[in-house]
Amino acid sequence: MAANDTIADMLTRIRNANMARHQTTEIPSTKMTRNIAKVLKDEGFIADYEDAGEGVDRRLVVSLKYKGKNRRPIITALKRVSKPGLRVYSNRKELPRVLGGIGIAIVSTSHGIMTDREARRQGVGGEVLCYIW
Repeated sequence: MAANDTIADMLTRIRNANMARHQTTEIPSTKMTRNIAKVLKDEGFIADYEDAGEGVDRRLVVSLKYKGKNRRPIITALKRVSKPGLRVYSNRKELPRVLGGIGIAIVSTSHGIMTDREARRQGVGGEVLCYIW
């Protein structure tokens, strides 16, 4: 399935797998989705991710994290901010704080994909891709 908005597709697949309590989900692999998965892993929202397949069939296999006996998802919500039809940019002084710092905003900067905290620390702004909490 071809998707015009690979980031929204990735967030939707993770959201759906979380609601269904799946252990893993597959996402079409692009440089952007790999970088977002790396940030999610570094921040502790997913257990792990790995590349699978070759050529056109390349995909990311994302292992989701749950807590407790009743397997409550670590990720409560994922929200796409900047869309192909309406890009949202923020300078370093106006980077959003998600739920007062409990969640993260993933930002695409000139220094790569990073969280809002990391972008503030490095003093760079960029395109606000999504919020995760």
